[in-house]
Amino acid sequence: MKTKKKNKPPDNSGNEPVLDEVSSSQIPWHPAFVEALQLELEAYKDVLEFIPELQLTTEPLRIDCVVIKKKKEVKIKKSIGAIFRTWNLIEYKSPDDYVSVMDFYKVYGYACIYTFLNEIPITDLTITFVESHHPRKLIKHLETVRRYTVAKTSAGVYTVEGDIFPIQIIDSRELSAEDCVWLKNLDNELNHSAVELISIKIAQQGKSARIDAYAYAIAYANSKIMEDKYMTSKATSNNKPEFEQFLERAGFIAKWEADGESRERQKWQSVIADIKAENEQLRLQISELKASSKK
Repeated sequence: MKTKKKNKPPDNSGNEPVLDEVSSSQIPWHPAFVEALQLELEAYKDVLEFIPELQLTTEPLRIDCVVIKKKKEVKIKKSIGAIFRTWNLIEYKSPDDYVSVMDFYKVYGYACIYTFLNEIPITDLTITFVESHHPRKLIKHLETVRRYTVAKTSAGVYTVEGDIFPIQIIDSRELSAEDCVWLKNLDNELNHSAVELISIKIAQQGKSARIDAYAYAIAYANSKIMEDKYMTSKATSNNKPEFEQFLERAGFIAKWEADGESRERQKWQSVIADIKAENEQLRLQISELKASSKK
């Protein structure tokens, strides 16, 4: 298992907004992934139904997302959905996780259970694995042990052939930004240009779009760069409305304002405490002087 990366604690010496450190496990990556997936496939929203966190049985067996294509004849032209059939099971791993060989068999088993419970043809089903790493170990296992053929069919998309239903593995960091901007940027290693791009894309969606979980996840996962950009824009009076909209959707502006008021209160409480301590010290000195003058 990979060791989760920890962000360095932010410098709180100035008055810049600082967020509490949030571990990757606390960030709602899965709801953000479902929103990103819906945005990627927005052009097909009339023929696709998305069911997040589908519980298979009374036991805790859940598929991260099931995408149901309601019209068989429709061909999905997006690279991530080219293999889609009627029922499409998707397993997502957050940026600090990866798809292991055991994950593959777990989801493969889920697919068999899903077809049994819903009495659907297994040939009308696909499996997709999404992670933020190159699936080297998994591909090697599929090729050498399962004797599958694995081919890179487009940027970041690896198609697995040799089973009764199509399987694909997606490395989101390899995806094309032009084709899959939402999934590619669902990451904890964004740079300034990526933040600017995704800010523009979020602003274009409008306030009614379901994108808050996505904005929250990538904003908190990249909190240091968000704070740097925010403070730079304030210092240079170069405010970009798209970036501020992004921060508002993530809840950053309100939190920073609340944190700023809290820090201001703490500062004055500290000043008052110092004054009280000085006054007490003076009182003691005066008492000592009075006592010595009486002798």
